[in-house]
Amino acid sequence: MTQPTTPQHARCLVRDALLKAMPGADLDELDDHEDFREALELDSLDFLAFVETLGNASGIRIDEDDYDRLTTMDSAVDFLTAWS
Repeated sequence: MTQPTTPQHARCLVRDALLKAMPGADLDELDDHEDFREALELDSLDFLAFVETLGNASGIRIDEDDYDRLTTMDSAVDFLTAWS
């Protein structure tokens, strides 16, 4: 059995995945409720890279139906911690 994902760990996973998809992105200016795609100007390929990296790092299978739950820091953290 794996350890539950804490909100702090989930936040680190999301930040790391965003930085891999968008190297150099200024995540310190990103509000927890702000849409990633708009704030970071993610195109569809960048977003897919983020999702793939996040799925690999977390060990969670992320389906296309889940994409709407990965639009803000808060929603992505909630998504990851819900799997624990």
